[in-house]
Amino acid sequence: MKRHAGRNNRGRITVRHQGGGHKRRYRIVDFSQKKMDIPAVVEYIEYDPYRTAFIARIRYRDGERQYILAPHELKVGRQVITSLEAPFESGNRTILKRIPSGTFVHNVELTPGRGGQLGRSAGSSLKVLANEDGYTHLKMPSSEVRRVRWDGYASVGQVSNPQHSTRVIGKAGRSRWLGIRPTVRGSAMNPVDHPYGGGEGKTQRGTRRPKTKWGKVTGGHRTRRKNKPSNRYIIKRRKKK
Repeated sequence: MKRHAGRNNRGRITVRHQGGGHKRRYRIVDFSQKKMDIPAVVEYIEYDPYRTAFIARIRYRDGERQYILAPHELKVGRQVITSLEAPFESGNRTILKRIPSGTFVHNVELTPGRGGQLGRSAGSSLKVLANEDGYTHLKMPSSEVRRVRWDGYASVGQVSNPQHSTRVIGKAGRSRWLGIRPTVRGSAMNPVDHPYGGGEGKTQRGTRRPKTKWGKVTGGHRTRRKNKPSNRYIIKRRKKK
């Protein structure tokens, strides 16, 4: 994939702190797994530089190979399947309506047939709470509870690499390998460059509320639109920090 280092089509930086890093090849991951009732064998569990979770290369009985998100504790040689009658084992994929309450799932479809969109990062999983009136109630990792259409597909189990959040970068150079450029503190800038800038030594923030470089309020400021269409699917909002 072509790398843009946080720049738009005019060459201006729109996302800061991106650039450099080691060369990477993009692996095309099949998030929908639409080959129904055809068993597949796991050939390899691989590292993917573009995501936090590991990926698994599977070979279907008809010879086709695909990459899928690897569930936690999936082993080489295991068999996985997408089916309306799939057993509830880690890596298998079936419709939400069939999955019993209390089961953890990942790679969940928001729109049936579109492919998984929820629960794709390392160690994440969603808990099935109930099935009623055409919807499945899912508890997100953030503790939010929302409704999803029960004719959408989901994979059973937790996403692999749950230790990702405990990793230690260790040195500045490794961040550069990952394509992350340095971040300068606002308080270290001049007043012209940041609302926190200026002053001798360690000074107080100087503004009533925490702000971004461009003066936009951050701390304790709601950013979600009140009339967002997906509001009607949210049963319980996430806990406040």
